[in-house]
Amino acid sequence: MFGSLGFPELVVIFTVALLVFGPRKLPEIGRSLGRSLNEFKRATNDLKRTWETEVTTEEEDLRRAIDQEQQELDGIATEVPADEQDLGSAIDQEQQELDGIATEVPADEQDLGSAIDQEQQELDGIVRD
Repeated sequence: MFGSLGFPELVVIFTVALLVFGPRKLPEIGRSLGRSLNEFKRATNDLKRTWETEVTTEEEDLRRAIDQEQQELDGIATEVPADEQDLGSAIDQEQQELDGIATEVPADEQDLGSAIDQEQQELDGIVRD
């Protein structure tokens, strides 16, 4: 309780206090000192309890915020693959359209070539006549 104070040191302190304050005042001083120490101990315990309550409240708030952020991140993580799939299917669809256009162009070139041949034949027929 007194830390590094041993019995001989306490006897010396008690003797000096008895000589300075006298036998009548010493019990009063002891009581007031005891009350002061008790009040200090109560105040310290209240402060400690308040501190622990505040820390616990802050921890709970932080945990709730972390859980909420984690849920949002999980939601985003599930949305991204869906968006990737939608994007992949849109790319595939565009690729199919481009392939369709690429196959139409040679067909149009052949039609154009045959139309030119036909016009050439008609012109040759007109020139002969």
